[in-house]
Amino acid sequence: MTQQPVVSLSEVGVVRSGTQILDAIDWVIEPGQRWVLFGANGSGKTTLLEVVSTYLFPTRGTVDVLGGRLGTVDVREMRPRIGFVGPVPSSLVRKHFRALDVVVTGRHASFVSTRWHHYVEADWELARECLRAVHAENLAEREFGTMSQGEQKRVLIARSLVTRPELLLLDEPGSGLDLGARERLVESLAALAENPGSPPVVLVTHHVEEIPPGFGHILMLAAGRVVAAGPIDRVLTNQALSEAFGMELRLERLGNRWRAWSPQDRSG
Repeated sequence: MTQQPVVSLSEVGVVRSGTQILDAIDWVIEPGQRWVLFGANGSGKTTLLEVVSTYLFPTRGTVDVLGGRLGTVDVREMRPRIGFVGPVPSSLVRKHFRALDVVVTGRHASFVSTRWHHYVEADWELARECLRAVHAENLAEREFGTMSQGEQKRVLIARSLVTRPELLLLDEPGSGLDLGARERLVESLAALAENPGSPPVVLVTHHVEEIPPGFGHILMLAAGRVVAAGPIDRVLTNQALSEAFGMELRLERLGNRWRAWSPQDRSG
């Protein structure tokens, strides 16, 4: 039996204060797929992620998420089924919490001490399993405030998995990380992508170097419109990358990773 798409967008447009932010977006995410949502700053990535997360209704078009159509379903019932990691949650976590506590409290979508809710041993084991899924099991007993920014982000991704979401949205988790932390995060996301039990994932980034192995599809935006969408090996090209950033760029494949540069940087 054919499974229905996890996400299906048709002719989606978003207008804010008279400005067209997204225009005629078509996008289908099938079960088990890992997508990269890619484009320059201001291309509409965050707005599109807000639409998929059900927190922003489009100005036009139709949006189906997890079998429900925006405008016809109670999104408050849908949102707990969607895991989201963005720039805000880390500021809400109490710095003295252990990583294991940070993750397990995600079961109740809270940032309060574990003594305020009842947790059984299965909850704690699930929290450990989620830390292992992103290669962060070694952080379990560490206080959140003693961790690097990259370590904190891996813990928050584990937290988002503890509710067993049906869709996981990651909004630029590599932002602000140094090279080492970024590479450890990419490694963790690659491990997540390889796990057949993990949900469909959408990763937002504007650096091809941050695309983890195992993410097989990409949607590229420029000025709110789709430049290219589909299997990453087919649609991530010099032409598409150059169109997305409005300048001539080149791609290089290094094993299962990517690198980009401007030919002008290598002239002379």
